[in-house]
Amino acid sequence: MASDHEQPRLSSLLKDGTSSGEIGQEHEPLINGVYSSESYSASATIFPFLFPALGGLLYGYDIGSTSCATISIKSATISGISWYDLSSVEIGLITSGSLYGALIGSILAFSIADFLGRRRELITASIMYLVGALVTAFAPNLVVMVIGRFVYGIGIGLAMHSAPMYIAETAPSQIRGVLISLKEFFIVLGMVAGYGIGSLLVETVSGWRYMYGASTPLSVIMGIGLWWLPASPRWLLLRAIQGKGNMQELRETAICCLCQLRGQSIGDSASQQVDEILTELSYVGEEKEVTLGEIFHGKCLKAMFIGAGLVLFQQITGQPSVLYYAASIFQSAGFSAASDATRVSILLGLLKLIMTGIAVVVVDRLGRRPLLLGGVSGMVISLFLLGSYYLFLDDLAAIAVVALLLYVGCYQLSFGPIGWLMISEVFPLRLRGRGLSVAVLVNFGANALVTFAFSPLKAWLGAGIVFYVFGVIAILSLIFIFFIIPETKGLTLEEIEAKCL
Repeated sequence: MASDHEQPRLSSLLKDGTSSGEIGQEHEPLINGVYSSESYSASATIFPFLFPALGGLLYGYDIGSTSCATISIKSATISGISWYDLSSVEIGLITSGSLYGALIGSILAFSIADFLGRRRELITASIMYLVGALVTAFAPNLVVMVIGRFVYGIGIGLAMHSAPMYIAETAPSQIRGVLISLKEFFIVLGMVAGYGIGSLLVETVSGWRYMYGASTPLSVIMGIGLWWLPASPRWLLLRAIQGKGNMQELRETAICCLCQLRGQSIGDSASQQVDEILTELSYVGEEKEVTLGEIFHGKCLKAMFIGAGLVLFQQITGQPSVLYYAASIFQSAGFSAASDATRVSILLGLLKLIMTGIAVVVVDRLGRRPLLLGGVSGMVISLFLLGSYYLFLDDLAAIAVVALLLYVGCYQLSFGPIGWLMISEVFPLRLRGRGLSVAVLVNFGANALVTFAFSPLKAWLGAGIVFYVFGVIAILSLIFIFFIIPETKGLTLEEIEAKCL
């Protein structure tokens, strides 16, 4: 690799015949002018979205299948093993093993993301998915099974970190919101698939092995597909301006990658678009590699506050805990056929799927802030209704059912897809790898904390008071959204960095 002084200067590179502008004392940032139109072929955007999104689908599938696998593995007659007599702690290890693996995966991403790049990190995630699923499915004992769950969880952490980055950096700005929100749709689709396959296999001997093994074909498809996809042009250009490779070679590679991502409709404008990105990256100061201390200063701190705050509120407004009560709420309402956990889960999963689909359709029309403000307002109402049901209205089960469905629907219109979308947009490019790893770590850490703390809090305060507490936290999140969260609809990633931070 050439040293810094051997790199062609960016200004001289952009002054050659292929230049779209130059950098110097007279430079005016492109954000004050107009970006060239991002022409793209719709068919060319399918695979750069689909294969990273499979990482989200495999995450959702794990949630759904595990809820059924724990029923299968505890049965003396259909578990197919001699160590089926598991304690609640051992079942907890199986259930949460992938969650703790995801925490480790997000920590690993902090160090390796910018070195590997988005595409290779996703390929690594697909390998972890494959190895983790196979080890779990063929586990001869509990220890090996928990190890398999942990390895699979590392894949979750890496995939949930790199997939939104790759999609955000490769998608045309006109449809970036739709595509990243579709990734959340794939997570929910995976959950529904996990619930469905699990309910079909839950009475099969050793059915839990088949449930976990069923994810292996998708992990192979994900890995092969990503091997074929190009690298993120923005990641290549970041390495170029930071002197981590030959400027001219990385620029040419970025142009080729952009042509592959946009299809034939991009024509001869790929070179101009790459030069615009290079110019803008230099103007907003991306040449320096981010340091740990810099994360907590200036625009980096503001991006971290926005991203980490969103995913923190996403979890501490009670999302894991509300679903915990789903089966008992439906049972109390007289839906005896739905009281079975798997059938209730399928019903709620379908509702989540429908509402996420609505969010996908409208996110680039209405914008991020309206969906967040409207959806979280609905969550506030539903949480206070749930709290009132458990405190005063226990003879009106219909209110609890309505509140539960309202909560699930509003969450999927707001925090569900928009949280992941915003954290993939707001971090400056040179901070994006490390910033998202912190945000993903906060997400999984808060999930684990809420899941762990809910039962003790319920025993201490009662379910009604706990839901009221979640309602108050949701009100605080509304204040946070109103005063802190910017609108990023229709802006390129470089414009977001320059205008919103």
